[in-house]
Amino acid sequence: MRVIIKPDSEQCSQWAADYVAYKINRFHPAPNRPFVLGLPTGSTPLGMYRNLIEQYKAGKISFENVVTFNMDEYIGLPPEHPQSYHYFMKENFFKHINIKPQNIHMLNGMTRDYEKECTDYENAIKKCGGVNLFIGGIGTDGHIAFNEPGSSLSSRTRIKTLRYDTIKSNSRFFDNDLNRVPKTTLTVGVGTITDAEEVMIIATGSNKAEAIRQGVEGAVTHMWPISILQMHQHSIIVCDEEAASSLRAETVKYFKEIENRTLDFPL
Repeated sequence: MRVIIKPDSEQCSQWAADYVAYKINRFHPAPNRPFVLGLPTGSTPLGMYRNLIEQYKAGKISFENVVTFNMDEYIGLPPEHPQSYHYFMKENFFKHINIKPQNIHMLNGMTRDYEKECTDYENAIKKCGGVNLFIGGIGTDGHIAFNEPGSSLSSRTRIKTLRYDTIKSNSRFFDNDLNRVPKTTLTVGVGTITDAEEVMIIATGSNKAEAIRQGVEGAVTHMWPISILQMHQHSIIVCDEEAASSLRAETVKYFKEIENRTLDFPL
């Protein structure tokens, strides 16, 4: 596990975007060999998306041969709904870059056959040869995608009922009206995420500090899904000082010393 600790969220976003660009460019994707990218929604990755858009416009990166799979989608929200993740991705990322529409994969929250939708999604990932880099954020309770505490660490894409704390947290996107927040979602599983060659989690703010502590220093447990990254050979947590504030001083010192002697993006 790598833990990248930056002074603030802006520098976290910049580092994450630079790393994504580095991985894609180093891969040299082609039509018959695309780079497969797993993507999150929410407020945390917005800065990363803005930076990637700037790099695309500057000619530093192309998404022509990039295939994407998003983490999740609310059940019951059509793609054009302002709070659907289809809409979020289109407005905040996809419409600003040169990705091909056929290369974008998102779960269909309007399906009536949830099992088939989830199975087809897993099969689509396999057909592409797996995800090269899966990016995510975390909740205050350590959830990744919509895999909340108690989720199996080997879970696959499935329907998930949301707990009250998640609904309350997400109500800020629905004018703070709990009744407007969908109560169920389709989400990739913890196992789906960790099947990726590499996983990068971004976390900023003091409200994520306990989740980061549990993920880095705690035991591996389904009650803190983020902790599964300890078992992944190529996992990265990018966090700001506030999110790292509950880590032991020795832990912070260790990771900062390691990064001071490590190239950000090895050749």
